Amino acid sequence: MALENKIVSVFGSSRMLPDDPDYEQARALGRALAEKGFQVCSGGYGGVMEAVSRGAKEAGGRTLGITAKFFRSRPNAWVDEERAVESWEDRLFELIRMGAGYVVCKGGTGTLVELAVVWEMLNKGVMSGKPFVTLGEFWTPILERVREVEAVHGSKWGEAAARIIHIAPTPDAAAEFIAHALAPLERDLG
Repeated sequence: MALENKIVSVFGSSRMLPDDPDYEQARALGRALAEKGFQVCSGGYGGVMEAVSRGAKEAGGRTLGITAKFFRSRPNAWVDEERAVESWEDRLFELIRMGAGYVVCKGGTGTLVELAVVWEMLNKGVMSGKPFVTLGEFWTPILERVREVEAVHGSKWGEAAARIIHIAPTPDAAAEFIAHALAPLERDLG
């Protein structure tokens, strides 16, 4: 499967507005992912989800929005294809299932849950290793605290042996990391 058929799921706050620097960062992320040939998948609503979809569309990319009937909201105008599921939990697991890679932007408790679930699934080997990136330093204190606890108490799981989450300083760096991580898979399949 070519990179242009690969989907990257992006998580982040629904509260970012177009005049917010974090919105613009997510928009740049959408552009960078689309320029690498990825389809961009998000929760389909506002904030980071809108920004990343908008950036991808502006770069000629394709976007997917996984929405939940639970929220009773319409997808943002930049979503090419909406996939509606019943619940918040179904939405989260569909976003995870769809992704060949993941990027987590700044967010609140919902985004924290998304980060934690993907991290745990990769850490415990519930799903195969997929590239996982946080954009910027926002999540670094949490990541480092968890890593510190695992180092002190020891663990046989993934994060103790190797970093599962890559911290990317810029949208371009996040897109490049995922493209580079998936490139060996493309060579193996080709």
